[in-house]
Amino acid sequence: MDLDADTRLALKRRAHHLKPVVQTGAAGLTDAVLAEIERALFDHELIKLKLAAGDRAERRAMVERICTELDAACVQTIGHTATIYRPRPEEA
Repeated sequence: MDLDADTRLALKRRAHHLKPVVQTGAAGLTDAVLAEIERALFDHELIKLKLAAGDRAERRAMVERICTELDAACVQTIGHTATIYRPRPEEA
């Protein structure tokens, strides 16, 4: 999912006050962590994650995997914190 600049800016404003709701542990990005991120995105649309990874490349790979597997978009990453967005599905 790609976000245009205006949408990304609006989401950054919305996310500014949010606290991380999911934190990866020493085991990294496990199926349980992905399931928790899925649940949080379903409930909130816009969430912050705390990534416990050693280097920038590893954190970037985690965010890419999350976005790919959960059909979400990364709004921004700052240090060990990533902001992820996925709109709620339309109810039938």
